[in-house]
Amino acid sequence: MTRPLIITDCDEVLLHMVVPFREWLDETHGVHFDMRERGFVEALRHKDSGEPLERQHVWELLLAFFETEMHRQAPIANAVEALLRLSAIADIEVLTNITERHQGARAQQLATHGLTLPVHWNQGGKGRPLAAIVAERQPSVALFIDDLAEHHHSVATHAPGVWRLHLVGEPEIAAHVPTAPYAHARIDDWATAEHWIMERLAQGPAPIESPLSDGVIA
Repeated sequence: MTRPLIITDCDEVLLHMVVPFREWLDETHGVHFDMRERGFVEALRHKDSGEPLERQHVWELLLAFFETEMHRQAPIANAVEALLRLSAIADIEVLTNITERHQGARAQQLATHGLTLPVHWNQGGKGRPLAAIVAERQPSVALFIDDLAEHHHSVATHAPGVWRLHLVGEPEIAAHVPTAPYAHARIDDWATAEHWIMERLAQGPAPIESPLSDGVIA
């Protein structure tokens, strides 16, 4: 058994993503991004016609952003400072839904902001890869941070003894995002979140509730 382990998402938890993505779409591609829409397919529309972009075009633009525009992403308020303090009592790793070819760029991106952390790339639900990390590391207690409800469900299913914090660090969308029902807490500012995290790490593993339905989020 090793030190406590924090496994955190990156976009909208550590770094702003949707706002710089929106600005880039507007400047370069003539696309309006309504961040209040819950799905990208409806949220991205051609400025001249108002028609939604084809799904394939949406994902092509998203990949293009990570290829060339990651420098636009700035840290969420207090995120870097909080993680640096938390690193004194816990190991910290990043589990982020990007492609394998962007893994190195993501690690370098975080390092430029003072966070030199292991980065795991992923596609789909985060429960299984998180469970694998926890099984390998054998921490005394583990805690997961993400802005998307589906990942909290996935982690609750596959690693129920891990604490789950729902954190949406982008103020422009936080009020429009419902609280994840499978998270233990919803906190959208790092000053408050840091104290909650420290308390949970001191408390020990999360209580395991009744088994969840497997297969909703793989």
